[in-house]
Amino acid sequence: MSTARGESTTMTDTTASHRALRAVRRTFAGVYVRVYLAVCVALLGWSVVVSTGPNEDASFAGVVPLMATAPLSLIVIVLPDHVSMFYLSVGVGALANAVPIAWCARVLSRALDRSRPTA
Repeated sequence: MSTARGESTTMTDTTASHRALRAVRRTFAGVYVRVYLAVCVALLGWSVVVSTGPNEDASFAGVVPLMATAPLSLIVIVLPDHVSMFYLSVGVGALANAVPIAWCARVLSRALDRSRPTA
């Protein structure tokens, strides 16, 4: 690809990629996001252990991680019927919910810093 002056440019813009990496780092750097993602992983592991146990009746343990990562994890309803789609929907839902959690934590921490009196 070339510009009007004959300069060659690449398909990736380095400033845009740096901005995207910074945004991802900022999103997953917070304690609240990491705790939320750890809880989601723990719930997913718990549901797998409980569902594979020796029980005759159907287990509703899979509903718990879906509700913890709702609303986006509810795409499992329209995905093909395969066990990997359950893990995919919970993972995508957890990552999507991490973004507003990080934003809320950042905004609230800024508000707390501004409200503290300076001595």
